[in-house]
Amino acid sequence: MKAMQIEYPEAWPAAAGSSAERFEDEARMALAMKLFEMGRLTSGQAAQLAGVSRVAFLLSCPQWNVPSVAWDAAEISAEFKPLPA
Repeated sequence: MKAMQIEYPEAWPAAAGSSAERFEDEARMALAMKLFEMGRLTSGQAAQLAGVSRVAFLLSCPQWNVPSVAWDAAEISAEFKPLPA
């Protein structure tokens, strides 16, 4: 597995009203959310990057204003089509 290191000034977490650990967790989640939103990662991959379960990741999507599903009009119509009588 590869690792990525991101440098940031020590003052940033305090300026954000956060601990360094919380700041890094939030940055990891922000990266995962954006890559998921762009369609570059699946929800499972993004959850792994964020260090949370897939369910926790999907439940966090609304607070990041990221849709947890991206259906086109045909998919929505098919999903909500009335069942045959």
